Amino acid sequence: MDANNQNDELYPIAVLIDELKHDDVLLRLNAIHRLSTIALALGPERTRDELIPFLDESVEDEDEVLTALSHELGGFVEYVGGPEYGHVLLSPLENLAAIEEPLAVESLNRICEQLSQEQVENHFIPLAIRLSKADWFTSKISATGLYNVPYSRATATSQEQLRQQFGHLVHDETPMVRRKAADNLAKFVKEMPATLVIEEMIPLFNHLASDEQDSVRLLTVDILIAIAEVVPKEQQSSHGIAKAVDEEVISRDLVPAFVKLLKDSEAEVKSAIAGQISGFCALLDRDVLLREVMPSIEELVSDQSEHVRASLGMQISGLAPILGKEDTINHLLPMFLQMLKDDASGVRLNIISRLELVNNVIGIDRLSQSLLPAIVNLAEDKQWRVRLAIIEYVPLLASQLGVQFFDDKLSSLCMSWLGDTVFSIREASTMNLKKLTEVFGVEWANRAIVPQSR
Repeated sequence: MDANNQNDELYPIAVLIDELKHDDVLLRLNAIHRLSTIALALGPERTRDELIPFLDESVEDEDEVLTALSHELGGFVEYVGGPEYGHVLLSPLENLAAIEEPLAVESLNRICEQLSQEQVENHFIPLAIRLSKADWFTSKISATGLYNVPYSRATATSQEQLRQQFGHLVHDETPMVRRKAADNLAKFVKEMPATLVIEEMIPLFNHLASDEQDSVRLLTVDILIAIAEVVPKEQQSSHGIAKAVDEEVISRDLVPAFVKLLKDSEAEVKSAIAGQISGFCALLDRDVLLREVMPSIEELVSDQSEHVRASLGMQISGLAPILGKEDTINHLLPMFLQMLKDDASGVRLNIISRLELVNNVIGIDRLSQSLLPAIVNLAEDKQWRVRLAIIEYVPLLASQLGVQFFDDKLSSLCMSWLGDTVFSIREASTMNLKKLTEVFGVEWANRAIVPQSR
């Protein structure tokens, strides 16, 4: 009877395992999603000894099946007996990572976080090195994402090995590997102290920033920002000499790299770095910013690419708090006013959307005369989405410009939107009047709106 009961219990498991081998991809996919059921029935020991080795041989399948398998295995530690046996899951995931299954890398890192240092040293790091040294570029691509998680839990010797091996990936002959290495280097440097970043990671960054492939150079923007963030962090707890060294590193290595990206031949690269201007410049000494970086930023104001100018438009106002009133007036204001006259409506919109940062530093009086024509042009743009965008900024502008300026220059414009041919514009205008009432008060509404509505 006991044998019969055991057979009855195992029969559904046998069916599921048969489905894992079935010709029908939907049946195989369904079985993958029920792997936890199989594992619970088998128990941890049989799951480790029988199910995992079976899955280890199941990597030649349709992409959707492999993706599902990669995802399932990432949450499988409890089914093999807990973290102390978690390393048994690495083998099938290594095979999946070798064919560049992105979820396999994600699952490997999830498992790594649960492993002991001994398991990381004996199982995970050797796996990452094997993939890094494999003949196929797909293995190397996956390997680039397997460095930052084990690094902080590795011994000093293993950490050095990981840094050296990652360097080989950065110098790989295959552009796709270098691209993925660039993508993951930003995460990797965050795991290291500034001294190692300066000595070993900055040279890797410089190599990638000079890559012949623009798609690789594009990804170095995030690396530069990550490095710039790591170096100043050390300053907060270091002595004066260390601070001076870090400032020298920023000026000697990072600023030239930043300027080089601002001058890149590809618009996409310049757009990406322009989007980081205020964040990076906040880390710089003001004299260095004015002397070495501002000339290149000024060139972007007239860049041929609208996308570059639009990206700059979202960031340029962020320089005002960094520069202060006098330098904002002398250096930033001329750029700001030029961009308010840009042919592209998107550039003008981006400038106006960030108006408050400049207004807080130099006051609205210096901007208002140039600002008004830009607002009017956008308000009358032939594209209704552009008109809608400027309408949505009106309450913000009103709070900054003040009631007198608004009544004199903009109130009639707001009323004209109520008769726009596009319903969305009329609807947004109605909402605007409610918001303006909140800004200026009911008394203003009774004086400015009610008489015109009669």
